[in-house]
Amino acid sequence: MKKIYLLLASIGVFIITVAYTFKSPMISIKEYRQSLSEYGFFKGNLADLKPVKGVIPYTLNTPLFSDYASKARFVKVPEGKSVNYNDKEVFDFPVGTILIKNFFYHKDARKPQKGKRIMETRLLIHKNDGWVALPYIWNETQTEANLDVAGDTKKVNWRDTRGKKRKIEYIIPNMNQCKGCHERGKKMVPIGPSARQLNGDFEYQSGKENQLLHWQKQGILKGLPQLAEVPRLPVWNNPETGSLDARARAWLDINCGHCHRPDGPANTSGLFLYIHEQNKTALGINKAPIAAGRAAGSLHFDIVPGKPQKSILVYRMESTDPGIMMPEIARQLVHKEGLALVKEWIKEMK
Repeated sequence: MKKIYLLLASIGVFIITVAYTFKSPMISIKEYRQSLSEYGFFKGNLADLKPVKGVIPYTLNTPLFSDYASKARFVKVPEGKSVNYNDKEVFDFPVGTILIKNFFYHKDARKPQKGKRIMETRLLIHKNDGWVALPYIWNETQTEANLDVAGDTKKVNWRDTRGKKRKIEYIIPNMNQCKGCHERGKKMVPIGPSARQLNGDFEYQSGKENQLLHWQKQGILKGLPQLAEVPRLPVWNNPETGSLDARARAWLDINCGHCHRPDGPANTSGLFLYIHEQNKTALGINKAPIAAGRAAGSLHFDIVPGKPQKSILVYRMESTDPGIMMPEIARQLVHKEGLALVKEWIKEMK
């Protein structure tokens, strides 16, 4: 099944590439830099990802799961421009902003000092007519990453946090697939950098500091209130940062909520998993799916309180069948720890 899926994806990639190259006035490959190094984001050895002045590293309290890949995120806001604070949605970055996300695997997750293999760098560039997603694929020698709108698959091996050997055919999405997660209405938007996700500490070269305060000091964030007034998403796997309910909702928000929201690509499902949803039925509790079928198995409700194995949400999270699994793209593996969290959350529901 997976080989058929990859074959179909490859055919789709060719069609998409031709369409982007010859038909789209907004996406013309030639107008973009063909290699990552041409942007000048990093100094020294490119694979060290050491940012130059004006390229600011950041992290998210609860990040999106991507087949256990680690991520190094950076933002570059044009000089003299800034972001206006809002407490609900992803920040509205000024035109010219570039979000830089590097996906990599440590050779041994227990010993990061042994090195890493960078698979891809995705850029989100804010142009006058909207955001554009560009995938840059790293070469085997880790000396450069080159633009490839068609995406690719790369084999990678690593040892996980328990020392277990893991391997995967890592899928680098094509430009069109990026829209599957980033599209809101008819336009693309970033997913992660919001006040609730950035309200946490980061270890900068100058020392540990709250990210929002750091952005304010760097002049790229305006209107920041007192931190006590800023929402803060818990760290999904750290009970010290929030309740079980809060951490499960945080995981669902970043992994599912960008699509499952009233203005998202999955809005016709009526299942809204973004953090601001308060209606229990819309959240899936005792809610029958609008479109049933194979993806629902023999189950009847998205979430059955107290019964995770009777819940369609869990059924789809623990599947790797492309016709069943959720999210539909950006993963091949089951996020076992995230799945366990959601199961516990449902089990504790009354």
